[in-house]
Amino acid sequence: MIELPISEFKRRRKQLMRMMGDNAIAVVPAAPVRLRNNDVEYPYRQDSDFLYLTGFTEPEAVLVLVPGRAHGEIILFCRERNAEMETWHGRRAGQEGAVEQYGADDAFPIDDIDDILPGLLEDRKAVYYTIGKDTLFDQQLMDWVNHLRKQARSGAHPPHEFINLDYLLHDMRLYKSRSEMRLMRHAAKITVAAHKRAMQICKPGMYEYEIEAEYLHTFRQANAEPAYSSIVGGGENGCILHYVENNAELNDGDLVLIDAGAEYGGYASDVTRTFPVNGRFSKPQRALYEVVLAAQKAAIKKIKPGNHWNDPHNAAVRVLTKGLIELGLLKGTLAKLIKADAYRKFYMHRTGHWLGLDVHDVGDYKIDGHWRLLEPGMVMTVEPGLYIAPDAKGVTKRWKGIGIRIEDDVLVTKDGHEVLTAAITNDPDEIEALMNA
Repeated sequence: MIELPISEFKRRRKQLMRMMGDNAIAVVPAAPVRLRNNDVEYPYRQDSDFLYLTGFTEPEAVLVLVPGRAHGEIILFCRERNAEMETWHGRRAGQEGAVEQYGADDAFPIDDIDDILPGLLEDRKAVYYTIGKDTLFDQQLMDWVNHLRKQARSGAHPPHEFINLDYLLHDMRLYKSRSEMRLMRHAAKITVAAHKRAMQICKPGMYEYEIEAEYLHTFRQANAEPAYSSIVGGGENGCILHYVENNAELNDGDLVLIDAGAEYGGYASDVTRTFPVNGRFSKPQRALYEVVLAAQKAAIKKIKPGNHWNDPHNAAVRVLTKGLIELGLLKGTLAKLIKADAYRKFYMHRTGHWLGLDVHDVGDYKIDGHWRLLEPGMVMTVEPGLYIAPDAKGVTKRWKGIGIRIEDDVLVTKDGHEVLTAAITNDPDEIEALMNA
């Protein structure tokens, strides 16, 4: 199993504390446990910010960073070891494990946080915290601050400034380290295997959920899990951008659009492939597919240091619009149609997003009102598409109900880019060869 070294988390925490400066404190709660129904819980997934700073995957925990604290700057509140509870619900790190396994300087039982955290907040000028993510914890934090305010006449000094932790932390998360890149490459490798498996087993008469099951099998067999709810859209279901029902039959002559990616070690992959259910593209399907593929290639070429975030999108839009004109789906001049956003009738989303611990990862897309420049270590998706709705007006019948998206994960490198998911072909001839082997 590939894991991040403890030194990676220590480096992140030290970097964050340097940016915070002296006389500040950061408070980062773990994700709460959420009920699916009655007493059944959803599978637990740690909060991505908390995971980024600790690697700690248990609930009921709070990380506190206190730069310059004599007794230790890194404090982790977590559940105590409890033989009975661990028999029912699994092993816990406990306070000893928090120090030895996760690098905390000091650790306390989570049940003692009301007694200890107000003292850590006292005499700190600024509190770095993400307000609004967990409203129950928001209230708990304000209760601690208000407790100190009531003691002001006795000499207590509560913090008087709250700063959004996202401002610092999310910019850090945008740049992937070598260790993170290894995890993302491995997540991509698992995802590639799943997409190849789907192409090889797909045939008319199967159901969308049967294809989805093959992805789940491949992910779990590799100690990964779905990074998001998989989309398996056959035929006109491929025109629904966030289709997740996955319960329809796959028909001979239709395409199937599959958007599925593995999460490994907390890091996501995000890939879409579109291919013919019967292993052969029809002429209209191939014509549209080749336009989308050309758009993706044009977009990926624009990914290199110094270009800005929107350059790949602009490149994709230009190729898609030109292709739609050539196929007779749009009428007019290229420049005027692009200016009028005419393409949005068939391509209504953007060409990509940041990728990392979250599928739609954190990080600003604009700085001071201008598109952000691409830099080494950033990872993004490139996913142009065309969706010709079954009820689209002014469109000939042969195009209707065809949905196509091609998506890959791309790392910005020093000299250009690396397509992390290139091992799963998007060439139509190679897809047909793989499906008919």
